[in-house]
Amino acid sequence: MRSLPKLIMEYASETPEGALLCPNALLHLGTRSAVDQALSRLARNGRLMRICQGIYAHPVETRFGIRPPTIEKVVSSLSVLTGETIVPSGGASANVLGLTTQVPVRTVYLTSGPDRYLKLGELRVELRHAPSWQLVAPRRKGGDTIRALAWLGSREIDVHVGMIRRSLTDDELRELAELRASMPTWMAEPVSRMIADE
Repeated sequence: MRSLPKLIMEYASETPEGALLCPNALLHLGTRSAVDQALSRLARNGRLMRICQGIYAHPVETRFGIRPPTIEKVVSSLSVLTGETIVPSGGASANVLGLTTQVPVRTVYLTSGPDRYLKLGELRVELRHAPSWQLVAPRRKGGDTIRALAWLGSREIDVHVGMIRRSLTDDELRELAELRASMPTWMAEPVSRMIADE
């Protein structure tokens, strides 16, 4: 008969990169306490990675060695697992949109859930609770624009409106216009002026 750690590793090896393992999803293999102990032992031995409390992932084996799953895949899986909205931070969005050349020193995501940290090998990822208006339109440019503007703040928004307009297609500008209802007034006013100028 195969041991519980072996059964867990067989199960983990069939999951896609970034898929997360938690004890409740493995109860078909053993009791809760036995699964907890097996996961903990597998993480100590380096066969699984402990991402955060009670959540594990299978490392990726490449021809260059073992590496953690990508942040994007882990965050996407965590969003599905917990039902949270998780999006890149405003600083990361501003960088992608070309509003700043600064590359964030820390890896930060905004979440509808609680503040916490994820650990992917040596990389530490911060999940920071954010208000709902900063979490709108996940994985869409309109939402990224709102997060970038929030990061820039009310004093910088007028300076960057022209750059923002140049980075958006007409469809993306329409999407941003539809999102104005979710914006705070200090953001909605300059965005409305930019749209009116069109």
